[in-house]
Amino acid sequence: MPYQPSQKTKKTVLGVGGIAVLAGLNAPAALDFAGEQYHEYKISRPGYQAAYGSWSQIDIPEKYRTNAIHAALLHTGKVLIVAGSGNEQRKFDKGEFDTVLWDPEKNTFRKIPTPDDFFCAGHAQLPDGRMLVAGGTARYELLDGEVDRAGGGMRVKNENPDKAVVLKKGTRFRSPAGVEYVTRFDVTVPRAKRGGFDITYNRGVMQRWRTRITAGEARVFVEAAEKGPLSVTEKQAQYEIVGLAGEDADNTYGLSERITLDKQDFQGIRAAYEFDPVAEKYVPVDPMDKARWYPTLVGLDDGRILAASGLDDVGVIDPGDNEIYDPRTKKWSRGPKRYFPTYPALFLTKGGKLFYSGSNAGYGPATKGREPGIWDLRTNSFTKVPGLTDADQTETSASVLLPPAQDQKVMILGGGGVGESAKSTPRTAVVDLKKDSPVFRDGPSLPQGTRYLNSVLMPDDTVFTTNGSADYRGRSASNILKAQFYDPRTNAFRRAAAPAVGRNYHSEALLLPDGRIATFGSDPLFDDQQNTKLGHFEQRMEVFTPPVLHRGGAQRPVLKDGPQKLDRRHRITFRTAHPERVARARLMRPSAVTHTTDVEQRSIELGVSRKKGAVTFDVPRDPALVPPGWYMLFVTDAQGTPSRAKWVHVG
Repeated sequence: MPYQPSQKTKKTVLGVGGIAVLAGLNAPAALDFAGEQYHEYKISRPGYQAAYGSWSQIDIPEKYRTNAIHAALLHTGKVLIVAGSGNEQRKFDKGEFDTVLWDPEKNTFRKIPTPDDFFCAGHAQLPDGRMLVAGGTARYELLDGEVDRAGGGMRVKNENPDKAVVLKKGTRFRSPAGVEYVTRFDVTVPRAKRGGFDITYNRGVMQRWRTRITAGEARVFVEAAEKGPLSVTEKQAQYEIVGLAGEDADNTYGLSERITLDKQDFQGIRAAYEFDPVAEKYVPVDPMDKARWYPTLVGLDDGRILAASGLDDVGVIDPGDNEIYDPRTKKWSRGPKRYFPTYPALFLTKGGKLFYSGSNAGYGPATKGREPGIWDLRTNSFTKVPGLTDADQTETSASVLLPPAQDQKVMILGGGGVGESAKSTPRTAVVDLKKDSPVFRDGPSLPQGTRYLNSVLMPDDTVFTTNGSADYRGRSASNILKAQFYDPRTNAFRRAAAPAVGRNYHSEALLLPDGRIATFGSDPLFDDQQNTKLGHFEQRMEVFTPPVLHRGGAQRPVLKDGPQKLDRRHRITFRTAHPERVARARLMRPSAVTHTTDVEQRSIELGVSRKKGAVTFDVPRDPALVPPGWYMLFVTDAQGTPSRAKWVHVG
């Protein structure tokens, strides 16, 4: 008789077989889990961290989580994280605008009352340590197919030389045919200007003369009161302003521009504020002459700030009407006229000239204003710099003034095609601006084509680069979870530990006073590989600790007491127990970064004099190299181990 297993044995055999089948079916998942566990184990090992560094996430209380659109390091050591409406129209409609102040040392957070929508504004460090914030959002875009009311610009004229005219949001303009258009914002129309005389003659005899009047003018966006195509107009006409009577009605009127059902882009605001890091509040200053959304603000050698580019108050890219802010008078004046795409990367270089690397963040035609070059503000001349590979892929690229700033070398990294292009490039290139005829030379390639790469200058003269995506806004799950260091001395990359959080559009990274790097934000278009689920803003923060800070045997150099201001010889002295350990010193300007654009950060080499118990640092006097403001002073030892920063003011 053949053997017959018992019922108990049958169950056992079937159970084992079932487990075997299930194990086979789940092998990939089991292997993935095991692989993840091993990866976590490996990256937590001291040896790995000493070679590649490490990442950690910041614990943020829920009430302080925000959509980080802008990040700036203040001389108090705190980080200003600005969201405004954070690319969320529901917040814009409710007037809910966010700013969060983060203290990295204590890991504490504070919400700051935010008076305007600084979403996609510009910002720059001021000489006294305040942060200038200018521009932002007046209106969210409407895409093709979403526009049901014709809209466009209305130029408002005021021929009264005795008073300005204020028209409130909701003011109506009526065409000769009776079609009405409604303003979406308040607008102030300046009074007319008197100047010169108009003289009339009759048969050669002077009959009379009168004072010539030049009408004041402002522009405002209007929408048709009624839906549909009947309100579309391509013709200019004079419009009466509903509600005005008598002299006011005679002196004040509208002249329409094109009013269409075309896509309506984001629109900018004129507002400007200084953020006071000591009082921790925004202080209003005179508004800009032009509204700007996506502008670049860059500090000049005399402490003034240039505002360039941006979309205006009707969503049209600025034609080049740049303006300059004077922090002493708190007022704006006209700057040299030159066109750039939005968020152009403009770096202050020798002689006070600005270098445009070609990096930008988007709006503007593919054929205009995208070539790199040197801009002399005094003569308003622009000298193009040739040699850039993949010159059609500078949008969403990163650019840095390589350390030390004395070398006057600028590097561009990655980038993509114009607009929603799927193109991206691994190209890097470096230009030496000290040469008589500068030309870009190719550098080492990134691991793959990369848009939205964040790049941060380090105290040891390397450049830390991280994240980005291969496609537009991380489309098709194309986030790049990689990081690397670029060394200008060897012109090569070396690998760093990989971040756990993906970051693309609307992300930032900056150097902290303790030598770590903080990363914020990310605004993917979709949340899945198939591009079917709308993306969600990334509110987690990660901090990277460089490898050198994991090397247990390497103690950091320490600077003790010292002043915060330079002496008359442009020197500054700090006590230290081990002056012999100070190999190099760098003065590092704190970041103000958005849309992978950070034209503030720079690292200046200092002269070092050692004596018993102290080190003296010589700071270059050239304000085009060291523009006025607050800086972090780092020293490093022979192995590149950085001290904690000391804050120093250069007047």
